[in-house]
Amino acid sequence: MQLTSLFDFISPKLIRIKGTRVGIEIVIEKFLDGASPDEIRRLHPHLTLKQIYGTITYYLFNKEPIDAYIEAGRKQAEEAYDEQRKNPPPGVARLMKIKAQREALHLQLREKS
Repeated sequence: MQLTSLFDFISPKLIRIKGTRVGIEIVIEKFLDGASPDEIRRLHPHLTLKQIYGTITYYLFNKEPIDAYIEAGRKQAEEAYDEQRKNPPPGVARLMKIKAQREALHLQLREKS
């Protein structure tokens, strides 16, 4: 069996564990944070130990390109977050305005008391 058969290579920016919507970075990041395969399984009971061990093994054999894949994903997520904060959808902009007004009101009330 080839390890790659455990994954769906949807695009260069998206590799999922076959049969799930879980990107390999989810398992790898938990592994790199010190979680054991059993701990990862408890956090993601829909994954099998075979999928978890396979993902970790694939990572260990392809460390450099997978590290680059994860870093590119992080960078893309940060850029998307920054862009959304600069140009929020109308509903989000409205909620942000309401929040700012409430915070200003609370500040005024504290200053008066």
